[in-house]
Amino acid sequence: MKNIITEIKWSFIFITMTFLWMLLEKSTGLHDVNIEKHPIYTNFIAIPAIAIYVFALLDKRKKSYEGYMTYKQGVISGLIITLIVTIFTPFTQYIASTFITPDFFTNAINFAVKNNKMTLTEAQNFFNLKNYIIQGFIGAPIMGILTTLIVAITTKNTKNN
Repeated sequence: MKNIITEIKWSFIFITMTFLWMLLEKSTGLHDVNIEKHPIYTNFIAIPAIAIYVFALLDKRKKSYEGYMTYKQGVISGLIITLIVTIFTPFTQYIASTFITPDFFTNAINFAVKNNKMTLTEAQNFFNLKNYIIQGFIGAPIMGILTTLIVAITTKNTKNN
């Protein structure tokens, strides 16, 4: 457990960032008055997400490997973070959808139907907590693994460099 304390710390930093991102989206109207812009701007969460992985692997390199870390060590660390974030994804989505932005699904359904992007049934089947939890549970590991594989390249530092 002691050897993954850094990953646990950064996983919870990532989860906290996710809640803050949801608050930012809600406060800028992306969940209601500016919902038409949501599909574009929500993708910018990738910037702080990648930054957190970079800082996490640099922290791991410094604290656990005395400033030197192989690509494999970085990948393992990133995968542990991804696993923890993925495990908490249903909880994170539930909190965001229930407490931070409880009207998002209704607003998204109304927007999609009003703008002929989906039928009512299609929108209801897509914009709901269950579907978003499933999407998150699939998306979190995919994005986490991809991010890990790339960030581990940039954060490795071996004595033979």
